[in-house]
Amino acid sequence: MRYAHFSDVHIGSWRDQKMAYLSTLAFSKAVDECIRQDVDFILISGDIFNTSMPPIDKLKQAVVKLKHLKDRHIPVYIIAGSHDFSPSGKTMLDVIEEAGLWVNVVRGEVIEGKLRLRFTIDQKTGAKITGMIGKKGMLERKYYEELDRESLEQETGYKIFMFHTSITELKPKELELMESYPISLLPKQFNYYAGGHIHTIKRVDIDGYGPVTYPGALFPANFRELEQYGCGGMYLIEADTAAGTTTAITWQPIELYKTLPLCIDCTSKTPDDVEKEIEQAIKGKDLHGMIVLLRIKGRLSLGSMADISFNALFGLMHQQGAYVVMRNTAAVSTPEFEEIKVQAGHVDEIEDKLIQEHLGQVRIEGMSVEAEKRMTIGLLKALDIEKDEGERVMDVERRVKEHVELVLKEEQIPCPPIHPKA
Repeated sequence: MRYAHFSDVHIGSWRDQKMAYLSTLAFSKAVDECIRQDVDFILISGDIFNTSMPPIDKLKQAVVKLKHLKDRHIPVYIIAGSHDFSPSGKTMLDVIEEAGLWVNVVRGEVIEGKLRLRFTIDQKTGAKITGMIGKKGMLERKYYEELDRESLEQETGYKIFMFHTSITELKPKELELMESYPISLLPKQFNYYAGGHIHTIKRVDIDGYGPVTYPGALFPANFRELEQYGCGGMYLIEADTAAGTTTAITWQPIELYKTLPLCIDCTSKTPDDVEKEIEQAIKGKDLHGMIVLLRIKGRLSLGSMADISFNALFGLMHQQGAYVVMRNTAAVSTPEFEEIKVQAGHVDEIEDKLIQEHLGQVRIEGMSVEAEKRMTIGLLKALDIEKDEGERVMDVERRVKEHVELVLKEEQIPCPPIHPKA
C-alpha cells in the first residue's frame, strides 16, 4: 500500500496575485505527482483553503483537480483545519464532500460523556482512518480531553490518525513560545499520525505511537518559510497492511520555482550604499523564473528606507527574469526614530509619555516643542472620533476631516487637500 499525506495548502492565502497562483499550482502539481506515483489514497490534514468560504475561482481550480483523482479512483480523506473550519457549519468542505470528491473522516458521537470516533475504512486497502478537527486558537483541546482513546487503541488493523494541532514534541525551536499540546493527548497504537497546522517538516517516532509527522505547508505561506524551505512538499508512505506496519516514509518536494534569498546588512551604511550592494548582489545573475527574497536588516547610518529606490531595483530584477521579488525590512532601524520605552500605566499616562518621547525627533520648521505637543494631542483626538449609531461612514470621515483642519489651523499649518474617494 502506498499513500500520500500533505497539509496546509492554504489555497487563496497570498495577497500578491502571482504568489496566490502558486499556492493553487502547488495543489495541482501535488495531485499530478500522486497520480504519477500511483498512490492508493491521499490524506490532507486541514487548511486546504485559507478560509471556510474560498473565492470561486480558487475553488473551481481545486475541484477540477479533485475530479481528476475521482476519475482515477484515488480517494481523498480530509479533516478541517483552523482556517477552513467554520463554527457556523457553513463551509465548502461539506459541499465538496456532498459532491463525492473527498471524505471528511472526523465522525463520531458522544457516549456516556466520552467522544467516540468512528473509523472510515478505505475500500481498496482496508486502512482505517479517523482524526480530529483543528480550530482557531487551539480550541480543539476540549475534544481531545473528552476523547474515548480506549476504543481507538483497541481497534485492530492498519490505523491512521489525522490531526491539525501543535504537538509539543514536534515544535521547532523558533515556535517554542507557541501554545501546544503534549503527544499524550493523541490516542496510542496507530500506525501513522498525519499532522497539520505547524508549517515545519518533521517526523518523530515515539514509543507507543509510531511515526508522527508534519509535512509542512504544501507551498510556503510567508517570507520566512520561503527562505527556510524554498518550496513545500508532502510525504509518500509505504505500508504493509497485512503486517500492520509502516515500512517507508519519504518527503517529496513540490518545487515550482527556485528561490534566491538575499540578506543585506545595512548597519552603518547609507541608503546609497545599500542600493549599490543589492545591485552588486544581482549583477550578472540569471534570475529567470526565480522568487527573489530580499531581506534587509541592521541600522542605517542616516536617512530611511524610503530613500532606497526599491522600484528601480525590483525593475532591474524583473528585467533579469525574476518571477516575483519580495522584500522584508522588519529588522531595519533608522536614526530618524529612536526606540521608545515606557512603563505600563493608565492609557492617558502612556499616551503622554509617548508624545514626550517623540517630541523633537521630527522637527516642523517654525514650530515650538509646545505647539508640536498641542498639535499631536489634537490629531490623536481627531483619529479617536467614533462612528455614532446610525451615522454614515462618509459623515464620520467629514467630522474627522473638520477636526484635523481645525487643529492645523490653530497651529497655522496649511491642511493638504483631502480628496473624496472615487
